[in-house]
Amino acid sequence: MDGIKMRRKRDEFIEKLVFFSLLFIALFLGLIYPLLIGGSILKEAWLSIQKFGISFIFGTTWDPVRDIFGGLPAIVGTLLTTAIATTVAVPVCIGIAIFITELSPKPLKPVFTTAVELLGAIPSIIYGMWGFFVIAPLMGEYVEPFLQDTFMDVPVIGKLFDGIPTGIDLITSSLVLSIMIIPFMAAIVKDTFEMTPQILKEAGYGMGATKWEVIKDVVLPYSFPGIVGGLILSTGRALGETMAIAFLTGNVHQIPKSLFDNFTTITVAIANEFTEADKDIYLSSLYYLALILFVMSFMLLIISKFIIFRRLEKKWRISGI
Repeated sequence: MDGIKMRRKRDEFIEKLVFFSLLFIALFLGLIYPLLIGGSILKEAWLSIQKFGISFIFGTTWDPVRDIFGGLPAIVGTLLTTAIATTVAVPVCIGIAIFITELSPKPLKPVFTTAVELLGAIPSIIYGMWGFFVIAPLMGEYVEPFLQDTFMDVPVIGKLFDGIPTGIDLITSSLVLSIMIIPFMAAIVKDTFEMTPQILKEAGYGMGATKWEVIKDVVLPYSFPGIVGGLILSTGRALGETMAIAFLTGNVHQIPKSLFDNFTTITVAIANEFTEADKDIYLSSLYYLALILFVMSFMLLIISKFIIFRRLEKKWRISGI
């Protein structure tokens, strides 16, 4: 009996040792490794941080010849493209998820699901080339002149449509980026809708609610954390996207004042200028931009967790948990 107990204790010790070893490895990869990446970027950006400090974030001049670097145009361009792309993509993704889960005939659901997921399998550079050779000419010759003629005389809004329609601008870049992030967000939202308990839907129908009322008052509120999660993941994808919009921005370091202006983003500036950085301060400034993007992504994750936890906390409070 003593021998059996000894073997059991030994087996339990080995299991705990393996478990905590795997836990430590997961902790290292999940928490420490991103911090090491951030630390290495900070090290490379330190020269620029020392020279420009916080003024780099608010500087608008990017002149490698005079060693003057300001990251505000790239930061604003990144935020604008991401904001416009997600604004366009969110209602489309929710509509796709509602159609597939609630309205589509059952035999056709796999077909529509596969069609949406195929968009996510297309390489980003293909989106960029397609945007440059197909979407940009259409936007420059037809869509943008129409928008300009329609909204130019509208107060305030008309300012957004100033400039020469070329198709290589903010609105085209944002449109292509929104198409690119739609499959990721739609897949997450669809899965979240499918996780809504059937008993809640049946209770809504039992009280006389229509299909649209059940979707609006049952499915959407229950799926809110998943919708936020899909939004955050897609926003993070949009923040870091490079090749899909590198063809369409014009890579001009200026703050766009209209939807038809050339601009640049952090990732596009780094991709286009990294090999041209022939000075230490030039290269360090590009790393500074990378560090800002890293911090933006980290803050986005914190905000998403805060929103989701506040929502769940409210739900638990209502449920009496």
